Amino acid sequence: MLKNILYIIASILIFFAGLILYGLILNSSEIPLDQALREKNVTRIENLKIVVDRSSYLVQIYSGNVFIKSYKAVFGKNLNKIKTSGDDLVTPIGDYKVCSIDTMHKYHKFFQLSYPNENDAAEALKRGYINQDEFEVILISSKKNECPPPETRLGSNIGIHGIGEFDLIFRNLPFVFNWTNGSVAISNRNIDELASIVKIGTQVKITY
Repeated sequence: MLKNILYIIASILIFFAGLILYGLILNSSEIPLDQALREKNVTRIENLKIVVDRSSYLVQIYSGNVFIKSYKAVFGKNLNKIKTSGDDLVTPIGDYKVCSIDTMHKYHKFFQLSYPNENDAAEALKRGYINQDEFEVILISSKKNECPPPETRLGSNIGIHGIGEFDLIFRNLPFVFNWTNGSVAISNRNIDELASIVKIGTQVKITY
């Protein structure tokens, strides 16, 4: 009996080790940012734009209109297209800006986005997800170019972040595993690379 249990445990460990090894092989083709810039004949990134494509699970970076490179990404646990509250675990769709940068976050680094923006608030008010007072609070923060307040039913604290302490495992999974609160997660190494060019006000477009 004990022998069978040990055999099962060993089989499971070998299976997961194989998955990680396969993921390592898949990720080995990723080139660093400086090499990507050289291949595009771009000396430095100007007018950085970030496009998050939920359908292809990618974070793409552009210098102006020139595509530079992309990062593998995962999203919120809930795959619905429309985000209706701060607790629904849906990654929002829309045009945002980086409003805060936290380099000591539990997920390594965190670029908070300006979700909910004015469009999100207007649509939520129309659908009855928030009331007029909540709409006004979001509108005020938007006009001040501040991060949205967390007190409304739409919540906030949505952004692009790393993986944190389990980076080695999750970045090398050869399949998609959505696990965030609605934020966009990329590997610690990639969030470090992104941190070298991202600043407050950087434009981020999330598409479906």
